[in-house]
Amino acid sequence: MNDASTRSVTHSRAVERLVRGVQTSDGAGVRLTRVLGRELQRRLDPFLMLDAFRNDNPDDYIGGFPDHPHRGFETVTYMIAGRMRHNDSAGNEGLLESGGAQWMTAGSGLVHSELPEQVEGLMEGFQLWLNLPAQRKMTPPSYRDIPAGAIPEYAGAGVRVRVLAGESHGVAGAVARPDTEPLILDLHLPAGARFAQPLPAAHNAFAYTYRGSARIAGVEVPDRHMAILANDGAPGVEIEAGSDTRVLLVAGRPLGEPIAQHGPFVMNTADELRQAFADFQRGDFGRTVLRAS
Repeated sequence: MNDASTRSVTHSRAVERLVRGVQTSDGAGVRLTRVLGRELQRRLDPFLMLDAFRNDNPDDYIGGFPDHPHRGFETVTYMIAGRMRHNDSAGNEGLLESGGAQWMTAGSGLVHSELPEQVEGLMEGFQLWLNLPAQRKMTPPSYRDIPAGAIPEYAGAGVRVRVLAGESHGVAGAVARPDTEPLILDLHLPAGARFAQPLPAAHNAFAYTYRGSARIAGVEVPDRHMAILANDGAPGVEIEAGSDTRVLLVAGRPLGEPIAQHGPFVMNTADELRQAFADFQRGDFGRTVLRAS
């Protein structure tokens, strides 16, 4: 591996534990793997959920995710293969295609849908939920489409790194966020390659192998497994590919705030959750705008 990818990390964070995702379905019957769920929200603060999907049977994805509300957090959708249409009650519409991403800040609340625009072939990608701090939970909703060509990349010695958020080896990502300071990297590693990424000591981090097999600090991380990285003071993480491997590396600054969640609403208190339901039932999330789009 070339020096630019390894010189900034003298030793790697250890693997605290391996997690194999739970097979489930969501939306209108979309089959997916829930890698990060509620039981890990405190440990991996500010991240609330990670769903991975990889289906080549249309019956497993064709129903998509019809109209549903959100409040209090952000969603990051990254498409590896396939096409998905987004509509929301703020009047936004976008087509997520292979290699592209969508960053949606639900904030004070919106209703959106994510529906496949294909009837055959592979549908693969991820959706990550990123919490918002208390003072930003009621920020106005926003949405950004990031086509594949707009995601910056770092390359060296056969390694390809797509920088969705944060910064890697001097390459600034497509998105930078205050408060949580997320790092989201899609690593493409040929067999035997190593990649090192500096990480702030206080940030929580994990790696999810979605092709091949990776090794971190002597621990094998097989396909479709997440490695929770220890907060052990190491300056970063070093990942070695046992075969041609692809890994999602995610890190962020924890908020350290109470998490009150019920379904698609994530607030800080039970009273705020009750208010979210009341606002949604009154139509304050703009459902009529969505139906007209």
